[in-house]
Amino acid sequence: MANVGNQLPTQAVSKPAPGKHGNVLPLWGNEKTMNLNPMILTNVLSSPYFKVQLYELKTYHEVVDEIYFKVTHVEPWEKGSRKTAGQTGMCGGVRGVGTGGIVSTAFCLLYKLFTLKLTRKQLMGLITHTDSPYIRALGFMYIRYTQPPTDLIEWYDGFLDDEEMPIVQQVNWILYLSTVGLCV
Repeated sequence: MANVGNQLPTQAVSKPAPGKHGNVLPLWGNEKTMNLNPMILTNVLSSPYFKVQLYELKTYHEVVDEIYFKVTHVEPWEKGSRKTAGQTGMCGGVRGVGTGGIVSTAFCLLYKLFTLKLTRKQLMGLITHTDSPYIRALGFMYIRYTQPPTDLIEWYDGFLDDEEMPIVQQVNWILYLSTVGLCV
């Protein structure tokens, strides 16, 4: 992938059919992995929660209800489930590096949303949802992992100063956007 001038490296982008741009979302990157860290994806796909309980959920509304009732944080691993003892150097304790743990409910549900191939209307429903900041957070995470980088600022614009989102998540999003040159 060549980076010419100020252009971003090219990635596979699944474009909607002509005439259907209104509600069909493009997909940036890998169409099977959702661009997730391989260790996280492996843990999601082998998770009993994903394979059994989430397999039963077939609709967007069922998944949104599950987010509302089950998600309590949006970290990749359940708290205390990662074993980092004995790892040294730069990998010790770094999120997503080294040994995994129990993948979080949030990341299982994020990948479940991906399997549903959300529409623009459904994604807007997530990021503007008023019942839970976790529903909104998963909507923004879906955008982060599946939408073209050039579109991120359009999606996030107007939400960066959102007071409902926990402050740690706001700081993480602002730091991320600043590292890719989208926010100062």
